[in-house]
Amino acid sequence: MAINRRQVLLGGLGLGASAGLSACAGLTGKSTSDTPSSAASGAAVTGQLSFVNWSGDQEKKAFDAVIAAFQKAQPGITVKTETVPYASIQTNLDSRFQAGNPPDLFRVSYIDIGQYTSQDVLLDVSSTFDQAKIDTFVPGLWQGVVYDGKPYGVPHQIDTTAILYRKDAFEAAGLTAPTSLDEAWSWEQFADASRKLAGVVKGKQVPFIYDWQSAGAYRWLSWLFQAGGNLLGDDLKSPVIDSDQGRKAVEFTQSFFTNNWVARNTSVKSATYPDAAFAGGTVAMAFAGDFLIPFIDDSIKKKFEYGAMPMPKDVAAASDLGGNAIVASKDGKNTEAAKLFLEFLVSEEQQRTFCESTGELPTLKSLTSAQLDFQVRPDLMKTFVEQATTITPEQVKQVTVPQFAQINAALQTELEKAFLGGASSADTVAALAAAVKKAGA
Repeated sequence: MAINRRQVLLGGLGLGASAGLSACAGLTGKSTSDTPSSAASGAAVTGQLSFVNWSGDQEKKAFDAVIAAFQKAQPGITVKTETVPYASIQTNLDSRFQAGNPPDLFRVSYIDIGQYTSQDVLLDVSSTFDQAKIDTFVPGLWQGVVYDGKPYGVPHQIDTTAILYRKDAFEAAGLTAPTSLDEAWSWEQFADASRKLAGVVKGKQVPFIYDWQSAGAYRWLSWLFQAGGNLLGDDLKSPVIDSDQGRKAVEFTQSFFTNNWVARNTSVKSATYPDAAFAGGTVAMAFAGDFLIPFIDDSIKKKFEYGAMPMPKDVAAASDLGGNAIVASKDGKNTEAAKLFLEFLVSEEQQRTFCESTGELPTLKSLTSAQLDFQVRPDLMKTFVEQATTITPEQVKQVTVPQFAQINAALQTELEKAFLGGASSADTVAALAAAVKKAGA
């Protein structure tokens, strides 16, 4: 029997939905999201929260600091974290939901959140985040946790793509890097710069690498959005990628390979990633996420100087929504304590501290306009902060739909055929449209 994700999440392997998700009574009484808050009745909220996440060393330190501050502010609540590898996070969570023992809190990427919001397993936090609080977030980023008009969790941080470039290569090619979105290169200017870099790179070096490998295939959508196209229609199910804009985006990105501006082993199914390629000196430019800066800077040390500049633009500027939300399980053991933690996590002071120490980007309006004291290469981070302003609510909706995992897999398959197999742009967008239609059925 085929097992789908809904069956796993709702305990469909013999446990049944009621047994799978309602078996655990909360520490504050019933575990449903509409249980009266003990805080509202004047009593202090107490209990222990379980928090499942993946994190690098710096992120773990940052989470530990936030948790310590929270426990000081809420002495009746303790938070126990469990750090698991990113590759196994969904398997870990699915097994917990199936067993009827979901974690109180967990970390989820925006491109995966739709798999949970659509299954009614997450806690609706509308009672904690009224409109005044919602308005403190960047609208496009708040949209990342909204499903059917209701918020499920908080947009904790984001990352997005900008371009890192070697200053020696640019000098040799006679190029001057744009310093702001207003000065961002057009596609034509980017192509001209790539041709010039191709004339000065040495040995096995190539002009650039793009960050669309593996699950990052969705980052190709930035080119589609820049061309003025969209993946999904207004219903967020029907495909609209089979368009002039879709074909234009495929053709332009195909040219990266036909012109040898990128290495063939850096396509969407490759295991060669921008951070390693750039630090290793095999590319003059790297499209990379801000979260990679600490690793890249530590790896490069003083081997060469590098800067950051915005993504190119066509009819519009656009970038990708990376990063993660923190959500609470609807049937967790202490939903009231979980709400308090979520609210604390995205307070201005805590978000500032987390982002400054990890090189990740904030979601609060007050911090996106502030000069954050990033610990690693703050001179580069302002480019990423500005690039993030190109992420729109409409585009966020397209990558947070429940069926996005299937769509992302289709992007990986069809783009690989276009880039390395020579599939035409018309065939590529037609195949993607068919995959989108099937995923949304």
